[in-house]
Order: sequence, then C-alpha cells, then structure tokens
Amino acid sequence: MANAPAITFRPARPEDAPEAVPLILSSGPDAFDFVFKSSRNTPAGFLLRAFPDGAGQFGYRNHVVGEVDGRVVAAGAGWTSASALPFLTAAVRQFLAFLGPLDTPMAVLRGLRTEAVIRPPSPGEYYIGHLGVDPACRGQGIGAALVHHLLDRAKDSGMPRAVLDVALNNPRAEALYKRLGFQVTAERPSTLRRAAGFVPGHRRMERSP
Repeated sequence: MANAPAITFRPARPEDAPEAVPLILSSGPDAFDFVFKSSRNTPAGFLLRAFPDGAGQFGYRNHVVGEVDGRVVAAGAGWTSASALPFLTAAVRQFLAFLGPLDTPMAVLRGLRTEAVIRPPSPGEYYIGHLGVDPACRGQGIGAALVHHLLDRAKDSGMPRAVLDVALNNPRAEALYKRLGFQVTAERPSTLRRAAGFVPGHRRMERSP
C-alpha cells in the first residue's frame, strides 16, 4: 500500500448518500438489479432512501467511508449474525416505503433467494461487504486499505473469523482478497436470473482478523 494516497476512514453519515450509494452499488450491480430493478424502480433509488434512513444492512450506520481530500472515494460495511433480525425488520419497512405493498413481497423473496448464494454471517463471523472504490481511484491501494480498516473493526468485535463473498466473475477482487490473506472456503453456484438482472455464483472467503 506504499502508493496509496492519504485516505481517512470514518463512520458514514446520511449526507454521504450521493457519493456512497454508487460505490455500494458497484459491489454487486447484477445482484442489486436482480432484487430491486423494475420498470418503475432502480437499486439506486432504493439505496438513496435506505442509506440516509440509517437502519438495516443498507443504512449509513452499517457503513464506513474513506475520504481523500475531503471526497468520499470508498465505502464498505461490516456486521455479525446479531444483526439478522434488526436487518430483516428494517428491510421490510424500507421495501414497503419504497416499493409499496404490491411489489414488496416479490422483492423480499428475491432478497431471501439471493442470500442462499451470498449468505449472511453465521455466529462467530464478522461479515465484510458492500465494498466499493471510486473507479478513478482503483489500483492505488485504497481497496486494500478499506479491507484492512474493516478487519480492524472485526478484531474489535471479538469475532474469530472475518468472511466475505466474491463473485465468480470478479477475479480481480478475488486476487486482492487472497493477497490480504483470505482463503476460499466454499463456492456456491447460482441459477438466479430474470430479465432485470441475475446473481452470479460466489465464493466465500475467510481469514482471522
């Protein structure tokens, strides 16, 4: 990371949404489209409401951002299995507020089906996700710095394992995680596909914090 620009990490804030949401979307655009995209709605539209709300997996309280010269250029999140029920409650509320009562049941079902491929953390695991770096800043060590920051949070949580998922069609990210000490522990194929998007197969990777 010797060539990394000076980057400062901090907890995300509601006003970070315009810069942070595109970074979060870049962590898995195909899967976000599979769950949220329709003729009336977009994943970005959902996240621009859910992120400032603060609650749940997609809320700002679950995220950190990295700044270079006062500009948000990286975003990521980390959570444990203790968040499962609060996250589900927040997601249903946010889905209803954004999608309405008619579209929410199918979106929730698609989200649950996605979790069969990109599984939530088990007890003892600190899950690292929603990792995104501004395209103009990639290749400068910022992604590695973001993961190291979240690994520090994993260590503070007391969880013995840090885990993440990487799409099979993202070998560059997998190579980065391997350089940072993560090892593949499982591979989950996916047949989840519809006209609006698909969920690629993923590999689960883990390491000690």
